Parts: sequence; C-alpha cells; structure tokens
Amino acid sequence: MKRIHNAGTGEVVEKKSRFIADVYDLTDEEQALHYINETKKKYWDARHHCYAYVIGEKNEIKRFSDDGEPSGTAGKPILEVIDRSGVCNCLIIVTRYFGGTLLGTGGLIRAYTAAAKAGLDNAGVMEVRRGVTARIDADYNSLGKLQYICVDEGAVIRNIDYSENVQLELLIELSAYADFQKLLTDVFGAKLSAVKINDVIYGVFDGEVNIISENCE
Repeated sequence: MKRIHNAGTGEVVEKKSRFIADVYDLTDEEQALHYINETKKKYWDARHHCYAYVIGEKNEIKRFSDDGEPSGTAGKPILEVIDRSGVCNCLIIVTRYFGGTLLGTGGLIRAYTAAAKAGLDNAGVMEVRRGVTARIDADYNSLGKLQYICVDEGAVIRNIDYSENVQLELLIELSAYADFQKLLTDVFGAKLSAVKINDVIYGVFDGEVNIISENCE
C-alpha cells in the first residue's frame, strides 16, 4: 500500500495557462471536500478547480470533477495519475488560470496529467506497512549482539534508554514479528523477548520511518 508523504504542489504552464496541482493525503470524503473548498478560496480568481480523489486501502471510493472543462479532459486524467501511482487516500486538485488560448481536448488532457504528476512527485509517495512497536529489556552484555540482530532483521530501533539495564523500543513489520521473536529465543533463550506495545501503521519514505496511526488492528 502507498500513501502521500506530505502535502505537495506542482505547476505546469501550457500556452500561458497555469495549471497548479495541490496534493493531499486523506482520511475521508469530508476532508476531501474541505480541501477542495479551501483551494477554491485560495485561488478565488481562477477559472477551474478540477480534482480527483480516492479513499480506502483498495480505493473503494473514487470521485472526480471537470469543473466546467470539457468532459473527460481534467478530472478523469487526474484520477488516472492517482491510479497509476498506486496511492490510496489521495486527493489532487488542479487549478487552472486561463491564458487566453484554447488548448483543445488533447492539450487539456496533457496539461492536467502533467500538473497532477508534478504535484504527486513533489508530495512524495511512501510505502505503508502494518507493524508493531515493542520493548526489549536487556543487559549491557547483550546490547551489541541485539543491535546487530535488529539491523540485520530490519527492526527499527526508535529509542534506547540507558539505566540499570538497557531498554530498547523497536518498530517491527507485522509479518516479521513472530520470526523476530523466535530469533531472540534462539540466540538468547528465555533471557530476552520483544514485548508488544502497540499495533501501528507506518510509512517509509527515503529511509525515514513515519508512524501514521497507533492502536490499529
């Protein structure tokens, strides 16, 4: 699953017409309508505010609007950009300032498509995964080997608390959690275990981990 990393903006100019794309991550349709209304206020003097959005892990909800442009030249091309990217829960609004020259059907499709792609590129797309946060209490003699195992198995060390013992907080992909627990047992016996704190949904963008939501089954 993929989602938008950050809200982003992209712009293309075609025969003096400006096409400004604003891209957002969504949770529901109410939020989509809020962003659309805010965009119309922001670019109050623009001629068209065309958009498309998808909601749900499998894009169960899809909506688009040409907002006065010829049918099929704006909203649908924007939606196709979203579909091809593989992102879910995404809204792209492309605002057009008319430059005085008619672009024709093909020109409009190309311009709206290019603007949507530019906005999406600037927002960035992250891989979204299900995982667990877990805590391990270890002695100092075990720390080096434990850190090596975490790196080797892709478990992200979010925090280390150094006190009488060492306490590590980890983020582990859900599909790897059981195997990680077994590996700890194989290496350390009953001495160490990863105690689950939360089920989480998280994203990875350019190697950076972002927790999207916690307490998620």
